[in-house]
Amino acid sequence: MRGPLSFTQVALLAAVGVTITAAPSAQRAPVVLPALQPFLVSHYDFDHPVAGDATREMDLGPSGTAISLINGGAAMRVDEAAYPGSGRALRTQQVNPTLTANDDWKAGIYREGGVPSLGRFNAAGGITLMGWIKPNGRNPNLNSMTAAPDDQYNAIGLFGLLAGNSDGHSVRALLELINVAGTMRLVALGRRLDTGDSLTLAATDDWPALLPNGRWTHVAATFDFDAGTMGLYRNGEPLAASYSPAGDRWGVAGDPEPDVTSPTNPAGIKIGGSFPQNSVERNPFNGLMDDLMFFDRSLKADDIRAQFARFQDQR
Repeated sequence: MRGPLSFTQVALLAAVGVTITAAPSAQRAPVVLPALQPFLVSHYDFDHPVAGDATREMDLGPSGTAISLINGGAAMRVDEAAYPGSGRALRTQQVNPTLTANDDWKAGIYREGGVPSLGRFNAAGGITLMGWIKPNGRNPNLNSMTAAPDDQYNAIGLFGLLAGNSDGHSVRALLELINVAGTMRLVALGRRLDTGDSLTLAATDDWPALLPNGRWTHVAATFDFDAGTMGLYRNGEPLAASYSPAGDRWGVAGDPEPDVTSPTNPAGIKIGGSFPQNSVERNPFNGLMDDLMFFDRSLKADDIRAQFARFQDQR
């Protein structure tokens, strides 16, 4: 077996009596709570480059969906701990704000027609996104796609799952900072049907207070496509938030039941900006991320609180 083993692989080999000598970064207990592991699809801790290719990152979850570290490659892994016991983190950033370029550091995977290994998000009833975020520097960034010298992007890309028909930008589930009614907000943005409308849940508090510059913060977003609801969490606790716009944007009222996402595989994962196929620079994020997790269930508040506490126990 080539490359570092995922926690799932280690557990399976141990169950049949195979002795594993772990690499230093894998010797601690699995970060994901055992109760949540059945719902985990993908997990990136940025301590596990793909064997023979440091510009790609292994998926510690069961899907095995490796992602690319785009434009910055291996230099995007930095030695900074998001929580006690963690290893390296991922740096994303805008590189040339005054040039019409496509050189921002971002990460992800894109495949037109869908990524088969992300098939558990095909016809999914729920999704949860979870991870550590540390803004570092200017956000939002200057819009390098326009001639105006002071024009800023109206969003700051964090991380999410693309829709099944996405061109690299449209999403099924996303954590992002976007302009809502004239004010930048931390949001969960979800789309149940590939050809349907999106719904936004925007946090009430100002985003710099929720994600302070130069400080690690744990965030999570839940998407219950059957109930037509979402949730936002910071450091394990739910955030006050409101929906925009109002109404049944996901079309969940009435039969048939239950309501699920389109029966298509997501076109990929985007991290730190849009267009993981590296065709356009849009909404770059200056900062660090760590332990990004993607679950195929809308986790409960107690689950998220317990998972956040789990991070504090990793010593």
